[in-house]
Amino acid sequence: MYAIVEIAGQQFKIEKDQKIYVHRLKAEEGQEVKFDRVMLVANDGDVKVGTPTVEGAAVSATVIKHLKGEKVLVFKKKRRKGYQKMNGHRQYLTSIQINSISC
Repeated sequence: MYAIVEIAGQQFKIEKDQKIYVHRLKAEEGQEVKFDRVMLVANDGDVKVGTPTVEGAAVSATVIKHLKGEKVLVFKKKRRKGYQKMNGHRQYLTSIQINSISC
C-alpha cells in the first residue's frame, strides 16, 4: 500500500514505516502529525485518485527529529569581468516516520 501526499508544499510517494525528510514542520519531536491532503491511494491494485484529494483519506506520522540538511553552495561568475560570488545555505528539515495510511 502506498499513497501520494502533500506535505509542506511538496508531494511525496510514501509507504508505511518509511522515513522521509520534509521541510521544517511546526511540531515537537515525538509528536504525532496528521496529513489529510492525500492525492492518491493504492492498495493491492485498487487505486483511488482524488480530484484534487481523496475524501476521507489521511496519513499519520511521528516527528523523529529536526535537523539541517547538507550545505548547498551557490557560485556566481561572469567571465572576463572579474566577478565571482560564493554563497551558500543549509535547509531546515524535519525527519518523520509514516505510521499509517487510512482511506
